Amino acid sequence: MIPKMPRERNSKHIKNLSSILEKVPAAALFSHVSPDGDSLGSMLALGLALESLGKKIYYYNAGPIPENLKFLPGVDNISNLWPEELPEVLIFIDCAEAERAHSTINSEFLKHKQIINIDHHVSNSKFGTINWVDPKAAATGEMVYSLLEKMGVPISYDIAVNLYTAIITDTGRFSYSNTTPDSFKIAAQLVKTGIDLAGINHIIFERKTLPQIKLLRKALSNLELLHNNSIAVIVLSRHDFLDTGADENLSEGLVNYARSIEQVEAAVLIKELEDNEIKVSFRSNSWLDVNQVASRFGGGGHVRASGCTIYRPLKEAVKEVITALEEALNIERNN
Repeated sequence: MIPKMPRERNSKHIKNLSSILEKVPAAALFSHVSPDGDSLGSMLALGLALESLGKKIYYYNAGPIPENLKFLPGVDNISNLWPEELPEVLIFIDCAEAERAHSTINSEFLKHKQIINIDHHVSNSKFGTINWVDPKAAATGEMVYSLLEKMGVPISYDIAVNLYTAIITDTGRFSYSNTTPDSFKIAAQLVKTGIDLAGINHIIFERKTLPQIKLLRKALSNLELLHNNSIAVIVLSRHDFLDTGADENLSEGLVNYARSIEQVEAAVLIKELEDNEIKVSFRSNSWLDVNQVASRFGGGGHVRASGCTIYRPLKEAVKEVITALEEALNIERNN
């Protein structure tokens, strides 16, 4: 049986969701584009748990799946096409907005469906018919663990691998400021299932492809320090990806190299995906709320880690992002 935790998170939401999910015969699970360990791990863990209860589960992600997450149990069940006949219950995992799963998902798509929104982003738009949003959770995986505990679903080895991956990726192996005592407590219970900690850590954080190393070299050579060394900026053009042979998803985590520089408060990775489509990842170290900065461009996320997409030429986007960061730093320092 699932081990009991010392404290239950958001018991009202958990009780309500537990009651609903125990009754549904089928559900479609959605995770966000450019998937990370938390989005995929949480979705797969919940899906595998529901399948163990005899439910028919569909898994959706727009993809592609990052190479370092293809080891996750159940990942082969994920499709980049949703079924023609969607079930009545749609569950969005780790998505601040429904559109984060796919740009074509709109109110018509969601019409006449029961939408369950499980997320921990402070910027969540509460788009569901049922919204369980807990910004205090370090990872959506922590929330899924609490839900499975309430439902009495045993934590299998496969579920544990997915949940552990969800937690360690969103806490940076328990090093980020969002890490809480619950993060360690849940991880400890997952470890009891016998998961291979060293193997998981190696695959996710240490094993690199040659194109990934070439992209890192390119990113570091492009790195600039601005605003009295308080801002670190990495810009990657489409040519940089072509030149290194690296897919866009291999740039995950590069922004942390910029953030680690002494005196830097704000770090940003600016990537050109297509003409006039620029993806931006913001990070901060101590006090700057980068969620507020990302929100200026229609994005969001967390206080210390957020993102957005800007539909401008690369040079214009770079200029706008740097200006926004400089203004945010000046405003905060003057308050």
